[in-house]
Amino acid sequence: MSVNVIDVDDPADPRLDDFRDLNSVDRRPDLPTGKGLVIAEGVLVVQRMLASRFTPRALLGTDRRLGELASDLDSVAAPYYRAHPEVMAEVVGFHLNRGVLASASRPQELTVVQVLDGARTIAVLEGVNDHENLGSIFRNAAGLGVDAIVFGTGCADPLYRRAVRVSMGHALLVPYAWAQSWPDDLELVRDNGFHLLAMTPDPAAQTLAEAMSSITDDKVAVLVGAEGPGLTERTMRASDLRVRIPMSRGTDSLNVATAAALAFYDRMRSAP
Repeated sequence: MSVNVIDVDDPADPRLDDFRDLNSVDRRPDLPTGKGLVIAEGVLVVQRMLASRFTPRALLGTDRRLGELASDLDSVAAPYYRAHPEVMAEVVGFHLNRGVLASASRPQELTVVQVLDGARTIAVLEGVNDHENLGSIFRNAAGLGVDAIVFGTGCADPLYRRAVRVSMGHALLVPYAWAQSWPDDLELVRDNGFHLLAMTPDPAAQTLAEAMSSITDDKVAVLVGAEGPGLTERTMRASDLRVRIPMSRGTDSLNVATAAALAFYDRMRSAP
């Protein structure tokens, strides 16, 4: 199948509505309460969307980006709206350095049971409400052997454009699910054979390295909380073990995405 290229020179063309006003507080097409679309930005992120369960509805980009994506789009039915950068800027509301966007509808959400199936290492997030941190956690998870992510209460939307962009598209590839009952669903995780490790700056907690080396053959769920307050005490009590990253120079903790990355690395290093 050849790429369906459609040249567009009118920013008001309704066929471009999937990409309109991306910076708008209340009109963004990726708002779950509105169109609820997923927006991939840049060649690499678009390529990862094409490799994911998110089926593109349309693409908007320059001729140069079309050339870079041509082989990836051979079997894609969605139209590629080719436009000059100035037209794209008027549509999206800012100058788009990456030169290409793709939109997709949100598929049916996966369940916790579905993402646990076959997984050995997962991340469990509570209160992580910053999109950049969330995107970074997805990117770290993809690179450091984490099979899935489970969201508890208070977490940001992983399909928000900034989260997808910061994740380098891995938010579309790493399976995730929202807990339906929190923190009660941690019992469901445990029933599926996972050892629950709750991250905390508490100096009385066991170090990550010690904990990971003692459970190398087990399934592991790494629990991380919001930047600042961390995991709630109720969630801590529902875990199997509290673990910490040894700190120096009076620093009490790290950025949540950095802390999660260290936990993922320790897990990958110690796992058989």
